Amino acid sequence: MKKQSKPKLAFFDFTDCEGCQLQFANMGMTLVELTQLVDIVKFREVISEDSEDYDVAVVEGSISTDNDVKRIKKIREKAKILIAMGACATTGGVNGIKNRAPLETAKQRVYGEKAGIVNTINAMPVHKVVNVDYFINGCPVHLSEVVNVIKCVLMGKPYVVPNYAVCAECKMNENVCLYEKDQECLGALTKAGCNSWCVNNGNKCYGCRGLLENPAVNAAKDILLKYGLTVEEILQRFTLYNDSMGEKYDKELK
Repeated sequence: MKKQSKPKLAFFDFTDCEGCQLQFANMGMTLVELTQLVDIVKFREVISEDSEDYDVAVVEGSISTDNDVKRIKKIREKAKILIAMGACATTGGVNGIKNRAPLETAKQRVYGEKAGIVNTINAMPVHKVVNVDYFINGCPVHLSEVVNVIKCVLMGKPYVVPNYAVCAECKMNENVCLYEKDQECLGALTKAGCNSWCVNNGNKCYGCRGLLENPAVNAAKDILLKYGLTVEEILQRFTLYNDSMGEKYDKELK
């Protein structure tokens, strides 16, 4: 029997810091084992090859220029599978902060007198422009979830991003709630899947994985009231990773 060829994997970046690709590159022996199952044909942080012959496209970064729109459409046309990796690609990420101001104002703040010659648009997650087959949330991505998604791709199975709160993972990890330590935390409204990574390591949840589709809004209000926080204060923290977060919860929390 003819041996089936391995899927060809290519990495692409748009507006981002490439931190999620760095996470991928830091998988150690897991990455070595992965190369037995896939051929990595394009990955600037790891190899010098630059092939445009690929089956699976892993995309990091938000879409923030007209050229980005054209480029992601071409990548989508070639790829059999497209994976959006990281907060910038899945929710717009920190780049979405500029969407809070008129575009011309944002350009002026960043580029000054050269603002008129800069080609930029409001930052968008990848799925706002093309169809995405798999989502890996987070900033940066959590390696266990990356491995799970790659397994699903290889088996031809869907990966469903958890739609329960990070709080559930915190409880399973026996973390003391940060509100009890007089720290605000966005875990109650943020999608799980990271194994409460930040809280496990002494930090708080910043909402980088995106918002729950059906959050326990009344419970969230009760938490805010109990610990003396206002809706405006918590919404301000959500805007770190996605400009649409505030709009969604402005309607539901108020």
